[in-house]
Amino acid sequence: MDRLEKKLNNMFEPVIESMAYELIGVELTGSGNGTVLRVYIDADKGITVDDCQAVSYQVSGILDVEDPLHEHYTLEVSSPGLDRPLIKPEHFSQFIGSLVKIRSKESVLGRKNFKGILESFDGEYLTIAVDNEVYEIPFEIVEKANLVPELDS
Repeated sequence: MDRLEKKLNNMFEPVIESMAYELIGVELTGSGNGTVLRVYIDADKGITVDDCQAVSYQVSGILDVEDPLHEHYTLEVSSPGLDRPLIKPEHFSQFIGSLVKIRSKESVLGRKNFKGILESFDGEYLTIAVDNEVYEIPFEIVEKANLVPELDS
């Protein structure tokens, strides 16, 4: 998560949590008129379109007042979905044993892209088994991580 995403996350989290939702994370993609601000939320009961609309209304108000983005953007609020993003350290701990896809900012033993079973996470390093090889990836260089849906066949 880059600095602006962290700032947005910190701005939104208290409000979203006060609404009884969990802020999974914030993702900023694109640039210029193609900038998209995605806010992922979750709740024990699941997320409906009405939930997304309510959070979108609150987040829009924060953005209007704070004005942290100085360009045109599209705001999207959604559930994390089956390919749930793993952003916070607790997400990695929660999904140990799951199939994940990770992209790192720096090369780890010659690779930047990993798809395998998340074996462990100690707060600093995550261990992932990929094609009978085990990789230790420093959490600080994880650029993007998602669960990989394991669909029943």
